[in-house]
Amino acid sequence: MKTIPDELAERILKKAVSRGGDYADIFVEHKDQVSLQLEDDKIEKVISGIDAGIGVRVIFRDRTAYAYSNEFSESALLHLADTVSRAAEEKTDVTINLKKAGPRVDFKIKLDPRAVGMERKIRLVEDANRTARKVSGKIRQVSVNYRDFVQNIYIATSDGVIAEDERIHTVAIVHVVAADGDVLQTGYEPVGGLIGFELFEEHSFEETARNVARKAVAMLGAQKISGGRMPVVISAAAGGTMIHEAVGHGLEADLVQQGLSVFSNRKGQQIASELVTVIDDSTLPNRRGSFRFDDEGWPSQRTVLVEKGILKGFMYDRLTAMKDKCASTGNGRRESYESRPIPRMTNTFIAPGVSDPLEIIRSVDRGFFVRKMGGGQVNTVTGEFVFEVSEGYIVEKGQISEPVRGATLIGNGPEVLRSIDMVGNDLGFSIGTCGKDAQGVPVSDAMPTVRIPDIVVGGKVQGG
Repeated sequence: MKTIPDELAERILKKAVSRGGDYADIFVEHKDQVSLQLEDDKIEKVISGIDAGIGVRVIFRDRTAYAYSNEFSESALLHLADTVSRAAEEKTDVTINLKKAGPRVDFKIKLDPRAVGMERKIRLVEDANRTARKVSGKIRQVSVNYRDFVQNIYIATSDGVIAEDERIHTVAIVHVVAADGDVLQTGYEPVGGLIGFELFEEHSFEETARNVARKAVAMLGAQKISGGRMPVVISAAAGGTMIHEAVGHGLEADLVQQGLSVFSNRKGQQIASELVTVIDDSTLPNRRGSFRFDDEGWPSQRTVLVEKGILKGFMYDRLTAMKDKCASTGNGRRESYESRPIPRMTNTFIAPGVSDPLEIIRSVDRGFFVRKMGGGQVNTVTGEFVFEVSEGYIVEKGQISEPVRGATLIGNGPEVLRSIDMVGNDLGFSIGTCGKDAQGVPVSDAMPTVRIPDIVVGGKVQGG
C-alpha cells in the first residue's frame, strides 16, 4: 500500500502547525475494492480498483482547515501542510516525536476477499438471483449487489500518535419486487460487516434471497392497515433503524453544539424510560461499524450514551471534544481521504432487557407488530419522525395475526423513548451506510424487542 515514512509525517505535521495551529493530523488511505451489480438476470456492472490519497488537517480556535491529494511526493505533501497551516495566525516552533499506538481490540478475518476469485463472487450473486426468482411467478424484479473492500489507513497526529488499521468489509444485498395486478410489494435485505468472504460460509446468501422473496410475495395478500393510536411491538428482527435515526443522530456532538438536537442541554436529565440504555460500541466483533481506530487515530471504545434513561453523554470527534474540553469518544469518522472527519455513529443499540419477547407480544390485546422497518425521516431539532414499515402484522389477543401493508410509525423520539415499558432479552442488528454532510460511512444498529404502549400508526383513513 501507499504510505509515507514516519520521519516525513513528523515534518508534515511540524509544517502544518508552524503558524500556531492547535492540532494537526495526517490521514493516509489505500483502498482496494470490488463491486458487482446484477439486474434483469444479467451482470450489469463489475468494478474493481485501487484508490489512495492523503489528507492534512489543522484545527485552530475551533476552526478546521483541510486539504487532500492523491500525489504522494514529498514536495506535494509539504505544500498541503503549508496550505492548511495558513488557517492559524502566528509563527511557532514545535517538536513532534511520533510513536505507534496499539489498538484496544483486534478482529479476525478468516477469508480475505482478495483471495477469492471474481468468478466465485459472480456465481454468488447469480445463485441468489435464481433462488429468489424460483420462489414465485409473482416475482417481477430482482437486483443483487455485492461489494468488498480492504481499507488500510495510516494516521499521524501532532500530539505524537501513529495509528494504523486494516478494515476488511464484505456486503451483499438482495432487493426483490413482487406484483399481483396493480399491487406491488418489495423485499430488501443486506448482510455483511467487518468480515471476509467467510460471511457466506457462515450464513447462506441463497437462503437470504429466498426469505426476501417469500416475504415480498406474502405481503401481496396483506390488507391496508387502518391507522390510529395503538400499542406497538417492534421486533428485534427489525434492527435498530429507529434508534439510529430518531435518537442516534441527536446524540452526535456537532449537532448538539449547534443546537440542532432535541437533546442539546439535556445531559444528566432523564430522557428515556428507566428500561432504556443506549450504547455506541465500535469494538464489537465483525460488526459493520467496528474498527481498531477511528479516522482520527483514536482507539475504538464502548460509549454509554443513555443509562437507565439518563443522558450520560454524546459522541465526540476531536474537534467537538476540544470545544467541550473533554476527550474524544472515538467517533471521528470520514468517508475517505477526500473528507474531513465529523462525529458519526458506529454500532449503536438499545441494550437488551429482561422480558421474554413472546411475553411482550402476549401482553398486547390489540395492536401492531413490526417485523421489518423501512426508510424514514427525522427532524433532529424536534425529534419528530415518520418511519415506513416494510413488514407488519396485526396483534389480536396476544397473538400475531394477519399481515398488513402501507403502515408508518409517526411520533417523537424522546417521547417514544420515555414511553417504552417492556424491553426484550434479545438483540437484532441491521446494517447500512449512514449519510451525513454528504459523507457515507458503514454502520450497524440494533434493538431488542420493545413495547411502545401508545403511538400513531399511519395507514388508510378509517372507512376509506
